[in-house]
Amino acid sequence: MNKIVQPLYEDNHLLIVNKPAGYLVQGDHTGDKTLLDYCKDYIAEKYDKPGAVFLHPVHRLDRPVSGVLVFARTSKALERMNKIFASRKVQKTYWAVVKKRPAQQKGKLVSWLKKDGAKNTVTAYAEPIDGAQKAETNFKVLGKLNNHYLVELEPLTGRPHQLRVHMSEFGCPIRGDLKYG
Repeated sequence: MNKIVQPLYEDNHLLIVNKPAGYLVQGDHTGDKTLLDYCKDYIAEKYDKPGAVFLHPVHRLDRPVSGVLVFARTSKALERMNKIFASRKVQKTYWAVVKKRPAQQKGKLVSWLKKDGAKNTVTAYAEPIDGAQKAETNFKVLGKLNNHYLVELEPLTGRPHQLRVHMSEFGCPIRGDLKYG
């Protein structure tokens, strides 16, 4: 069994895993093996499945991020989970270690994010501009850890790189974030 896949829950419809930092969820231009690939291998090996394995991520986490990731094992499960996520019935909570203490103990970050697909970066704007989407994130400082701060983040929207860009824009980049830190 491969050690990259760390199942937290699994049944005939879902596979929920702990995503390690440093792995892509789905393929990109790098051609690196993805967590999806490793999970398909895991299912094929564990259940002795010949041929292609249906498995699809219900949501994504950025490559440098670790956390809980939900995969659908059937098209029906994917359809149902997509509806649940789209209706915002799933509350996503993230913890991040930041280099600088936020000026406020808690609050809401609001900006308009515009993605540059060629550079795979996102830029934040204070006001709406063409091609940008409104992004909102609630935050709360949980405590201090050796000259760093633990912050709870709750995205109210689901934009690419949203939490990383918001914390960087707020002057509190996430520790270890090479792109926005």
